[in-house]
This record gives sequence, C-alpha cells and structure tokens, in this order.
Amino acid sequence: MTNQEILDEFLSLPIEAQKQVVSLITFLKQKYLCSDSLPTSSSVDLVSDPFVGMWRDREDLSSTTWLRNLRESEW
Repeated sequence: MTNQEILDEFLSLPIEAQKQVVSLITFLKQKYLCSDSLPTSSSVDLVSDPFVGMWRDREDLSSTTWLRNLRESEW
C-alpha cells in the first residue's frame, strides 16, 4: 500500500475514526520513543554508580525487619 493509498483510506474514514487513528499514532510514537531512549543493560555500570549503596553507611537502617513487618501488615 502506498502512502497516497493510506492517506486516501484515512480521509475516507468518518471524522471520529480519523481522530482515533491520530490518537493511536500519537500513542505509538510516544510508546516507542520512550522505549528507544532507555539505556540497555550493558551500558549501565551499577558497580560505579553513586546511587547504588548510597545508604550503606546509615546506622539506623542496619535492620530491615521493620520493613518486612510493614510489608506483611500492608499486603
């Protein structure tokens, strides 16, 4: 199907259907734009990332028992 044939088919649709097609195109562009911009796992170096282990020196977080209890009571 050529671009002109696709355009002709689109223009032959009722206005409401044309709006739905435009919404679908917008959704798909946004979905694939976001997934294309995510880094692959091979490009992320977690060992040297400052975010990883940022709370390792926190003495008040030495035990995670309180967190497990909280999750059990909420879930």
